[in-house]
Amino acid sequence: MSRIAVLGASGFVGTAVSAALTEHEVVRIQAPRLVTSERDPGRLIEEGRAVEGVHALAEALAGVAAVVNCAGDPDASSLAEDGLFGANALLPCVVREAASLARVPRLVHISSAVVQNDKETLDDSEDLRPFSPYSASKCAAEQALRSWPADDVGVVRYRPPSVHAAGRRVTEMIGRIASSRASSVAGDGSWPSPQAQLPNVAAAIAFLATSTTVPPPVVTHPWEGVTAAGLMRDLSGGREPRHLPVGLARSLVRLAKLLGHAHRPTAANARRLEILWLGQQQRESWLVGAGYVPPVGLGGWKELRS
Repeated sequence: MSRIAVLGASGFVGTAVSAALTEHEVVRIQAPRLVTSERDPGRLIEEGRAVEGVHALAEALAGVAAVVNCAGDPDASSLAEDGLFGANALLPCVVREAASLARVPRLVHISSAVVQNDKETLDDSEDLRPFSPYSASKCAAEQALRSWPADDVGVVRYRPPSVHAAGRRVTEMIGRIASSRASSVAGDGSWPSPQAQLPNVAAAIAFLATSTTVPPPVVTHPWEGVTAAGLMRDLSGGREPRHLPVGLARSLVRLAKLLGHAHRPTAANARRLEILWLGQQQRESWLVGAGYVPPVGLGGWKELRS
C-alpha cells in the first residue's frame, strides 16, 4: 500500500480518483483558490514558486509516493481568464514546486485533450493549439511543467477527453440534444468520438499514479469505442440522429469557428459542435500497452441517459 496525495479530492474527478485508489492510502488535500494576471509559462513558474502556502503544501506531501493534481476550473466556456489561469496554470506550478520540496517521486497532472483543439488525431505530442481562455490556461500549465528545471520529480501530463457521468452538465446537455429534433451527425456518424466515462478516467489516473512502470511525460486517454452516431443513440435511448451531408457540416463548423474569433463564448460551443458532428481520431494510448483495463465498457453509456 502506498500513500497517494490527491489535490482537489472533493471535486468531480478527484472524488472518483480517491475511490479508485482502494488499495492505497489517500491523502486528501484541498486546493487553494488562486487568480493571476500572468499568461507566460516562465513567469507562472516564478509566481508558483513564490506563492504563499507552497511550503505548507510541501509539508502535506511529505512521504507520499505520488501526488495527483485533480484541481482546477473545468468550465470550458468561462471568460474569467484570471481565475482560469489561477486554477489551471498557476496552481499546477505551486503543486510542482511543493512536490520538488517534498521530494515526491511522481506528479500526475490532469490536463485535457482540449490542449490540441482540432488537430486531426489526438496524440501525446507537444503540438498545443489553444483556442479559448480555458484551453489557453490548460496549455500554459503544460508548457510550464514541460519547461520546469529537471529534478527527481517524474511529471506525467494526462489528457482525458470530455468526461461524462450521470448528472454532469455536459452529459445532460448532450442527452437533451440527442433526444431532440436537433440530434444530428455528419455523414454516417461512424467518426470516432473523444469521450470518456468518469470511472474509466479515474481508473486511468490511479494507474498512472501507482504503476511500477514509469509513464511517459504525456499520456492520452484510450478511445472508448464511442462514435458520433453511437453517442447520440446511447444518450437518447436508441433514437437515430439526422445524418447531415459532411460538406455542409464542415462548412457550418468553419462558420461557427469564425464567429468564435469575434465572440469568444462561441469558440467553445463551436468546438463542441465539431466533435459531436465530426468526431476526432485518437492515437493509441500508452495505457493500452501498459496493462490498464477500463472498468466500464460501451454498455455504460446507455446508463448515462437522462
